[in-house]
Amino acid sequence: MTVLRRLFELKLRGVRVVEIVGVVLVAAMVLSVYVAKAAAARQSASIAALEREIAETDARVRLLRAEAARLESPARLEALSRQAGLAPADATQVVPEARLPELAEPAPVVVLPEGEVTR
Repeated sequence: MTVLRRLFELKLRGVRVVEIVGVVLVAAMVLSVYVAKAAAARQSASIAALEREIAETDARVRLLRAEAARLESPARLEALSRQAGLAPADATQVVPEARLPELAEPAPVVVLPEGEVTR
């Protein structure tokens, strides 16, 4: 007990050592809180920048999807094909006889329930 009492009564230039240690500890705590708050502020700024970047990217994605939908619209494609001189094949379109064998496909075989085969 006397060692502890002597430690509390120990003075350095008229100030008790316990008080000096206490002031140093309080200063260390204040400094650590300041450093923690500064780190949190940096992280918060970083998070805000990332959220802005995500929002900008989402906006670009929406614009690109809208542009793709516009470019793929059937009416636009039909108008472009007509400008290029393309048109759907007519039912009256004539195919040279020489190309008929390569264009002809065999008819699918259908098996009826009674066992009959039809083409």
